[in-house]
Amino acid sequence: MAASEPSKEGEDSILEPLCFPEQPSDHSGVPGLRCAGSEPLVCLFCSESVPPLQKDVLLKHLLLEHKLVIADVKLIADLPKYMLYWRGRFLEQPVTDFCSVIKTNSTGPVEKQEDYFLLCDVLPEDRILREKLQQKRLEEVLEQQQKERDDSSFHRLCMFCSEEFTGNRSSLLNHMAREHSFSIGLPDNIVYCSEFLDTLQDKLDNLQCLYCEKMFRDKTTLKDHMRKKAHRRINAKNHEYDRFYVINYLELGKTWEEVQSEDDRELVDDEDDDWSDWQAHPVSAVCLFCDQLSETMEQIYAHMKEAHDFDLHNLKTELNLKFYQQVKLVNFIRRQIHQSRCYGCTRTFDSRADVLRHIMAEGHVMKLPEMSTWDQPQYYFPTYENDALLCTLSDSDEDEGDETHHGEDIPVIAEDISNLRALKQTSVLKQLLKDRGGCS
Repeated sequence: MAASEPSKEGEDSILEPLCFPEQPSDHSGVPGLRCAGSEPLVCLFCSESVPPLQKDVLLKHLLLEHKLVIADVKLIADLPKYMLYWRGRFLEQPVTDFCSVIKTNSTGPVEKQEDYFLLCDVLPEDRILREKLQQKRLEEVLEQQQKERDDSSFHRLCMFCSEEFTGNRSSLLNHMAREHSFSIGLPDNIVYCSEFLDTLQDKLDNLQCLYCEKMFRDKTTLKDHMRKKAHRRINAKNHEYDRFYVINYLELGKTWEEVQSEDDRELVDDEDDDWSDWQAHPVSAVCLFCDQLSETMEQIYAHMKEAHDFDLHNLKTELNLKFYQQVKLVNFIRRQIHQSRCYGCTRTFDSRADVLRHIMAEGHVMKLPEMSTWDQPQYYFPTYENDALLCTLSDSDEDEGDETHHGEDIPVIAEDISNLRALKQTSVLKQLLKDRGGCS
């Protein structure tokens, strides 16, 4: 999960979206997969600084001491340079010239209201800075990729049959795809290929399945398992492999899992082009009160109603909740429970298990506070970044039976930018890639 600490009563210490256990959070972030040196991270307002690996410490400092949140930190290609740039700009002009202001408890007493500042790429200057940093990182990756594409000194044994390959890396990758039905994608999509293959080889040498990553007692048992279970492939949920796909440095938000689904038919003959063992991995919604997973809106709503007497559908109807109000309610409940606080009576407990027992025992499941308590801007931010429950929400009852809940998920944004429409622009990164000869 993302960095957070047990909170004191009334204190919110969640710094960025958490992540449910079944989809471990990628702490490195895709664009920043390869650390940009060892430059320290310096606070935007004071002399506080930390090593790059302790970025969560500085993010907490910015939040608690300076009331500032940086949106989508994991998508910043070079965080130290990003921080230095804005440190200089904040010395020149006040923070309100650049940041959106989020007022907490906006409908409550004035003395309880606080202003938080959101630095995000809705601001053109911030967007341009992020794109420049990303462009520099992309240039480095494309240069490395070109070296590997031109390299004729590649030498390696196949992981599955020990056949020896010398020359270009593509000969080995194509061999594994054709002969062993093991494809990691088109060779031209891969970067840092030797390191990628080393990572996979180490798993096999340690008798670990490449897909489910279970350990086995000997090679024979491991091979039988991978063959019978159709596990001779890479797990799409493993973000360890993100850094080996060029597209992760190019398009923010697009992962190697999507690369895996690209058309690789040129690697194999049409009659052998059997991808029947490749299965989609549906994103499961997690119950608000337990670890139950459900793949559809109907299932998760029914579970919460039957197991916990919590009727989200009825609440939506009774309170006439619009889509973003539902988002804020879910994020509010998630956040209160994560911080071991009853959302109904605000009582704080020592653990999440204790607060859940209290909620059920005291009948506080459907006891919501006044809408003004949770209908606040800070709850636009998702408590869990992979909270699929948010994608099942809808504006109207008619939408509930629609297939879009299973296929085309409703997009959920991290903050309310309804009054800050970002202009669509031609991607500098895509143009760069085009100029470099259409590398993919």
